[in-house]
Amino acid sequence: MAERSEVIFDRNVVEFVTVAAEYCGFLERSEGALRSEFVDTLLKLLPLLYLKGTMLPECTRMDDFDDLERFVTEDQYEVLRLTLADVMADRDDYLDVFVDDMKYSDTPIRKTISEDLADIWQDIKNFVCLFRTGVNQTMNDALVECRENFATYWGQTLVNTLRALHEVKYSLDDEDTEA
Repeated sequence: MAERSEVIFDRNVVEFVTVAAEYCGFLERSEGALRSEFVDTLLKLLPLLYLKGTMLPECTRMDDFDDLERFVTEDQYEVLRLTLADVMADRDDYLDVFVDDMKYSDTPIRKTISEDLADIWQDIKNFVCLFRTGVNQTMNDALVECRENFATYWGQTLVNTLRALHEVKYSLDDEDTEA
């Protein structure tokens, strides 16, 4: 069992936890942010989060029966999503073709940057909170779940959102606005 818990102290895990905590903190402090500065920071932070997510080591659950605790409430999620929507204002919406529903549609699906960022935050925040418990088994199982969610959900969401943020930053008609 000691060997399996060693993975939580791997350098790549520690670096991921550091970047994940920075991502969460940045979003949580975003109220009233200037959109241009907000977008600039995310265009640097999201690729780093993605890179660190790809470097997470393989590991297996120690407890196959217990569900991991969730720290983020629906209210916290909604407050953050609305805060991010305020920052993004009229540039929050984007069209996405990399979603499962697209195979049933002739047109792109409308998504929002704020919801995507909040979805990523929710998963990452729960992971960071679980990791902060300091309980090796919990930390290990949180890492397993985070790695799985990166592969199946939030990694793709991150790159889609990154594309939308790139458009916001480099479009010719964007103006600097405060939320």
